Amino acid sequence: MDDPVIAAPAVSLPIPDAHPRQPRWLALMETLLVCGVPTQVLIASVLLMATPLSPTDGDDLSLPFFATLSLLDTLLVVGLIGFFLRASGERPRDVFLGQRPVGREARLGLMLVPVVLIGVALVVLALRAVLPWTQNVLVNPLTAFMDSPLDAAVFIVVVIVAGGVREELQRAFILHRFEQRLGGIHLGLVLFTIAFGALHADQGIDVSIAVGLLGLIWGLIYIRRRSAVLPIVNHAGFNALQVFQGVMARTLGA
Repeated sequence: MDDPVIAAPAVSLPIPDAHPRQPRWLALMETLLVCGVPTQVLIASVLLMATPLSPTDGDDLSLPFFATLSLLDTLLVVGLIGFFLRASGERPRDVFLGQRPVGREARLGLMLVPVVLIGVALVVLALRAVLPWTQNVLVNPLTAFMDSPLDAAVFIVVVIVAGGVREELQRAFILHRFEQRLGGIHLGLVLFTIAFGALHADQGIDVSIAVGLLGLIWGLIYIRRRSAVLPIVNHAGFNALQVFQGVMARTLGA
């Protein structure tokens, strides 16, 4: 391949900052607001108070609640990111697309989905073999969303939109703000990687570590290529393939 994903930063210069610099406190506030926690707490509170939706369905998570929360949070977070960029005189296209051809980035993201899936599986297996205590969750709670073809289809939409799109736009925006005003893009990468892994701790320590490493890779790809397209497509494809894999396992009784 003549265009390595990480090793060849053909267009990787920092985005020019031709606008007045933000106060550091404002950049920090924007970063915290779009990190996912405040918006999800707000939306979950509204759903619990204003709708009959419940976060649980018996002993399992509720797909209607989870899907509604995730999709509304995606709309709110993406809207906030767009607002913050325009308020500071920046174009979302410059931050998220850079100078790379979109089609080529998308194709490369799809091509790398199997590589990522195998890599994550190997990391999880290695952790369970060397550090068995990291497998502290025997049944992933998200498997409750794969009981029927309809549930699985809804779940795939959620993991593509809220997982692939929202999380990678969050990552790119947060890295961008750290580069501008919050101590550097690599500090942002370390902090967001830790947070990204920790937010998946409900699926087990082993999964949390593997997902954190995966987030680190997606962050490095964004830093080198200055385009979020490859990470978005790769993340979305990885999530969708995992759901399909889970459905097949349940169908075959694995």
